[in-house]
Amino acid sequence: MASSAASSVRPPRPKKEPQALIIPKNAAEEQKLKLERLMKNPDKPVPIPEKMSEWAPRPPPEFVRDVMGSSAGAGSGEFHVYRHLRRREYQRQDYMDAMAEKQKLDAEFQKRLERNKTAAEEQTAKRRKKRQKLKEKKLLAKKTKLEQKKQKEGCLKVSWPLGNHGFRRHLSQLA
Repeated sequence: MASSAASSVRPPRPKKEPQALIIPKNAAEEQKLKLERLMKNPDKPVPIPEKMSEWAPRPPPEFVRDVMGSSAGAGSGEFHVYRHLRRREYQRQDYMDAMAEKQKLDAEFQKRLERNKTAAEEQTAKRRKKRQKLKEKKLLAKKTKLEQKKQKEGCLKVSWPLGNHGFRRHLSQLA
């Protein structure tokens, strides 16, 4: 018995610091307290809840044992059974209508997204073409300016063989 008592002795738990009771007055303070509590021990994993699955009605039974008939003499308890079956069927139909509406809206959204994407691509292509045109125009202007400059320099060199110093002398010879 002494051996079992010795094995059941646990080491003492570390004492927790007494904390002042803080009552949050608004949502921001409540969030602040939660964040502070999470940040006290950053090694501890944070519980992240899973996304709740969407509600779906039970599928209709494959074989119905208690078929409701229109015969007279149905007991008073049958009305409640009928009422529950009717409510379940209406829920199922509402769910199917909601799902069809959701699918329709999703399809419309996808179409609109595709239209916007193609319109944006067309606009981008148009602007790219315009930028390319301007670029080519600038390049062409630069080329022609360079050619004109070369021709001008070539003409000057031909007409002024003595350079700038012999300019007046050259003019006097021409006259």
